[in-house]
Amino acid sequence: MAKHVAVLMGGWSSEREVSLRSGAACAAALEAAGYHVTRVDVGRDVAEVLTRLKPDVAFNVLHGQPGEDGTIQGILEILRIPYSHSGVLASALAMDKAQARIMLAAAGVPVAKGGLVPRAEAAKAHIMAPPYVLKHNTGGSSVGVFIVREDQVHPPQELTRVDWAFGEFLLAEEFIPGLELTCAVMGDKVLGVIEIESTQKFYDYESKYAPGGSQHILPARILPEIYQRVQMLSLTAHRALGCRGVSRSDFRFDPSRGDGSGLICLEVNTQPGMTETSLVPELAAHAGISFGELVTWMVEDASLER
Repeated sequence: MAKHVAVLMGGWSSEREVSLRSGAACAAALEAAGYHVTRVDVGRDVAEVLTRLKPDVAFNVLHGQPGEDGTIQGILEILRIPYSHSGVLASALAMDKAQARIMLAAAGVPVAKGGLVPRAEAAKAHIMAPPYVLKHNTGGSSVGVFIVREDQVHPPQELTRVDWAFGEFLLAEEFIPGLELTCAVMGDKVLGVIEIESTQKFYDYESKYAPGGSQHILPARILPEIYQRVQMLSLTAHRALGCRGVSRSDFRFDPSRGDGSGLICLEVNTQPGMTETSLVPELAAHAGISFGELVTWMVEDASLER
């Protein structure tokens, strides 16, 4: 009998729509590959639903909480359902950008100057000399990100909103000018490096998911030694956080520094997007791996106690 795969998608985070698109694409590809697929729009009754379905594998395509922070991974461990991507600890670490920075720096992966700051303090006055970036410490898809320019007299006024939804602590980091780069790791294999050109002010939600929002240049137009360094740092970051399956590391590179010191790791994504405009499928295709082969590999790589 065909292996029964439950594709976990949707959820209730701010990245729900992206997850639904990723899930639909993966489910269709898995069906085409011969698997028995059940699409699960994850709600708070997910444990009950999975207990009833009894799938052989859970293919996790959730973004944000609870799918990317170790929560769904813990449920799957308890239910003893093998699952794709990283385990409980790696997922929780990577989701918490402030904690991930500590682990990455300890492993020799360069991170931007900065740290965690209370929202109230960040709203009163500049928390560091502009330009700098304020971001949601546990968010993804560039939701809740502000670039504070040198000519801004005050911090973003959005920080004082009564309906603020991005937590009471923010990550403040120096702004790194230059190129946006990303690289994926698949198991123990590092893939290529993409250079991203955004049509927006920065690589925000619209740039990532709207058609024409950004241009992906593969391979990236950087010197071979920088290209190889991005790959090496991506694999180091993947291993430092204890990731499994597929991960994607994002970087900024300031070529004006000349010696490679302008290469900074922004974050590691343990649940990278799998939509039609997503980076990991594009990187896999560049390595000769079709979308169907990619998702099949992810199913067969699924395990417990990751």
